[in-house]
Amino acid sequence: MYRKALSLALAGTAVAATTVAAVVAPGAPGATTNTMTTASTVAATPQSLKWGPCPKEAASPRLECTTLDVPLDYRHPHGRQIEIAVSRMASKDPAKRRGVLFTNPGGPGAAGLAYPAILAHAGLPKDVVDSYDVIGFDPRGVGRSTPVTCDLTPWQQQRGNFPPYAHTAVDVAREAKNAQAVARQCATSRTGWMLPHITTANTARDMDLIRAALGETKASYFGTSYGSYLGAAYASMFPERGDRILLDSNLGPGGYDLEAFRRLGRGMEDRFPDFAEFAAAHPRYGLGTTAEQVTAKFHELAKRLDAEPVGGMDGTLFRGMTFDRLYVEVLMPALAESWQALDKGKPVPPPSVSENLLASRFLVICGDSHWPTKIGTYQRNAAIDRAKYPLVGGSTGSIGPCAFWPHERPEPPVHIDDQGPSNVLMVQNERDPGTPLVGAQELRQAFGQRARLVTADQGGHGVYPFGSNTCANDTATAFLTTGRRPAKDLACAAEPTK
Repeated sequence: MYRKALSLALAGTAVAATTVAAVVAPGAPGATTNTMTTASTVAATPQSLKWGPCPKEAASPRLECTTLDVPLDYRHPHGRQIEIAVSRMASKDPAKRRGVLFTNPGGPGAAGLAYPAILAHAGLPKDVVDSYDVIGFDPRGVGRSTPVTCDLTPWQQQRGNFPPYAHTAVDVAREAKNAQAVARQCATSRTGWMLPHITTANTARDMDLIRAALGETKASYFGTSYGSYLGAAYASMFPERGDRILLDSNLGPGGYDLEAFRRLGRGMEDRFPDFAEFAAAHPRYGLGTTAEQVTAKFHELAKRLDAEPVGGMDGTLFRGMTFDRLYVEVLMPALAESWQALDKGKPVPPPSVSENLLASRFLVICGDSHWPTKIGTYQRNAAIDRAKYPLVGGSTGSIGPCAFWPHERPEPPVHIDDQGPSNVLMVQNERDPGTPLVGAQELRQAFGQRARLVTADQGGHGVYPFGSNTCANDTATAFLTTGRRPAKDLACAAEPTK
């Protein structure tokens, strides 16, 4: 996730057509086993796309934007259409241009229209920018792409996707009422008609329509966090249409499912020692002089805020804020200052999360896979994770709206396997709070010889191009510009922080 999307952690914690787009619809000849079993091949009507200035939230001198109509339901390709917003940062060097590079910053729920410009500003190498027209888009239901809503109240928005920390089974049962209310709101809102169709598989189908509208026979891809799963889905559903697939900060092959959400507890335990070491090395914050003392201070503050919030910051929001800011190394001083203020009873503004980000996030994660429906399952999960991952396990093991999702899923989750070209490179931090290393290892295994995995001995969420590990960054750049990958999985040693 990029810097402007740090609040995503609390939320879950983001073309002139000259050919006919031959998109494989569910059940069509050539469709994989991960699609629905009805309908036939979709022949998309070519659309003449008119590029122009981007909306203000994505405005950049290098970016131009347009829109594309896509089917709401790919089982009925000529039925109701929705609008997808697309951006392009065109290569300035025709001699070096290879094709198009789709991008996605994660979430789910993160707007991607501005992402090409953000990547360029963050240091995406010139060789990469010259090699591609870098493509951004707001996924269906997000931002400018027919946005969805769940009519969330300010309190629900502030709470985000982290259930209140469950100290007991009673806490889980109490939270079930709020989770059920959110699920009902999503279904009965003015965009409830979109609810069954905001899925990763459909977003991958949208990408393939954009590819065809761009006049490209193949597309390269770079996605981070949830974007790793979107890229894995695209590579699995359309294996012959992917060129170079770069996946960063990887979810497991099940995507953002129950296991991925529970693994946030593990990710926090993997990453937190880096902050404890930092705070202990800077005694001016008054949080302790050893890692053990800093850890004890975390639990002390969380317990105190559970009992008596400070300026709206309760224990759950404190845990979520800490988790959120561990995504990026440079936020450690700000996190330590926030702890220091709260320890002295001074209020710290809770992070804000947009309603659309949360709503679209719920629709994707609840629509992509099956979640348990019995409260007792979450009570057991919370008890296990609270003991195993005490920092945030009481939240990440607890219940959310997916337990009460009102619609049957129209198709099974995308199946990730080793069928397809060997054109995937995965990059992963060893101590990632949002997508722990174990998920990347499982995705690598599912891909088999299609993929290579590069691990970097560093913490945080996001390797390329934001991280400081030159070994991992150079490997990713070489792959995008030359197609060259390591002959086998590569472990990049720790490097001094720049």
